[in-house]
Parts: sequence; C-alpha cells; structure tokens
Amino acid sequence: MNTRYKYPRTPHLPWSPGATKDDTRCVTTDIFVDKKIVITEKMDGENTTLYNDHTHARSVDSRHHSSRNWIKRLHAAIAHEIPGNWRICGENLYAQHSIVYEQLSSYFYGFSIWNEENFCLSWTETMEWFEVLGLTAPPVIYRGLWDEKLVRSINVDVNSVEGYVVRLENKFHYGDFDKSVAKWVRGGHVQTDKHWMYSEIKTNGLACPSKTDKIDKEKADESK
Repeated sequence: MNTRYKYPRTPHLPWSPGATKDDTRCVTTDIFVDKKIVITEKMDGENTTLYNDHTHARSVDSRHHSSRNWIKRLHAAIAHEIPGNWRICGENLYAQHSIVYEQLSSYFYGFSIWNEENFCLSWTETMEWFEVLGLTAPPVIYRGLWDEKLVRSINVDVNSVEGYVVRLENKFHYGDFDKSVAKWVRGGHVQTDKHWMYSEIKTNGLACPSKTDKIDKEKADESK
C-alpha cells in the first residue's frame, strides 16, 4: 500500500488574481453550495508532510535543504504520537519566502490531517489533534455555511497575507480534493526573481512559541 502522498495542487477560485496559466481554476463554486466550510489564511511557506516515520516537502522525494532542519527536529519530537499511515500537512515557515513574518506562533502551521483510509479529517477533529500535538493552525477567517457573496467580499492585507483557503468543514477523501478545497491568492505573489531555496536563508520571526516549538533554534541553525 502506498503510504507516501504528494499534497495535491489546490485549484484557484474563479476570482483569484494570483492564478497563472499553469494553475488550475474552479470552473464553478457549486462544490461548496449548501455546505459548511472553513476559510483560513494561506501561509507563505513550504508545503510539508509529516508521517510517524518520515517527512517530505511537496515532492515525496524532496532532498535535504537547511531550511528543513527545524521541521525535522519538530517531527522528531512528535512523530511517536502520529498514528501509523496517517499524515499531517502544513507549511514550513522557517525560511522567508515572499512574505516576511515577524510574529509567528510557530515555524509550522498545520492545515490538515489524513488518516489511514486517505480521508482528510473534519476541521473539528483536526483541531482536536492539533491541540494534543501542540501544533498551530492558520488563522480562521470564516467558518459557516458557504456564502459566495460573503467570500468574494473578504478583504485581506495583500502586503502581509498571501491569500486564503476554503475547505469543506466535514471530512473528505483524497480523490475528492478538487471538489473540497480552493484558494484565493494575491496578484503577483512571487516578488523576487531568484527562488528562495537558492538564496541565503533568512529566518522568519517567532512571537510566542507553542510547547512543541520550544526546540533549541540555535542547534537547528548549527546544522545548516
């Protein structure tokens, strides 16, 4: 059984200004009509997946990069609490990308948990697990019944926020991802010509670390 999964590409909402010619868009938002949703801030980091015995970036065969040292130390601290064939997906925010964060609660913001049957847990279950593991979730912008007029009216500070993500509040299967999740991204999001992985690492700032974030940052830096 395949126990390693690449996180799917999230389709853009029809009114997302940040979609490029290579991105996918939702043809319609009917997938959300009459359903409860959760809208969270889209964090500007590196997509990362944690299992109980492995970690990887979006690519399942991602190689070493010094910006991933911190997340590996976090993983070592919580891996024994992740059930077999489950995975936690989120953003590794250790390194600065296009947005500079100065008051992060953690260098890892989780946004979904997937069980051994490849179902994304409901938002309520996800938050319960995050509390147990001491993990941080992105800020919730809205939670309730889908209302397209309301969603279209969401106004974020594009100088400090990449965008937002809409997901079904209830659980859904990996195969139904494109019918369950969509995003809005600011226009011209990537504002540098050089990819962050090939630049000198600049670290984002932490405000009040959670219990699992009290990992010796200096040791993580020493292994760069």
